[in-house]
Amino acid sequence: MPDFTTLPLVVALASPQQAGQPSIWVQIFPFALMLLVFYVLVLLPMRRRQKKIAEFQSSLKEGDKVITTSGIYGHVTKLTDASVQLQIADKVKIEVARASVGGYQGQDPVVKDAGGL
Repeated sequence: MPDFTTLPLVVALASPQQAGQPSIWVQIFPFALMLLVFYVLVLLPMRRRQKKIAEFQSSLKEGDKVITTSGIYGHVTKLTDASVQLQIADKVKIEVARASVGGYQGQDPVVKDAGGL
């Protein structure tokens, strides 16, 4: 006598069920949502901060009282495309990279500390 108890299992394995699978858009939606959240929370603020830093460093002019990212206070005496000359004391001038100027003296720094790099 044949065993009919396993017949529903064999029939279930043999017939693929296409109706139960979600569409490709439903599968991609969570991934796209994660990318959107990452962009809004990480990339967008980083781009804004970089733009603000670039605007600050390009707007430097002679006579500005600035502080470097390493903590040196000085007056801007000369500007070039890549560097800034600072007078830090009487007859003492140093030249630093324009990117190392962190902000104006007495104000919040524009360039934040790298956080222990």
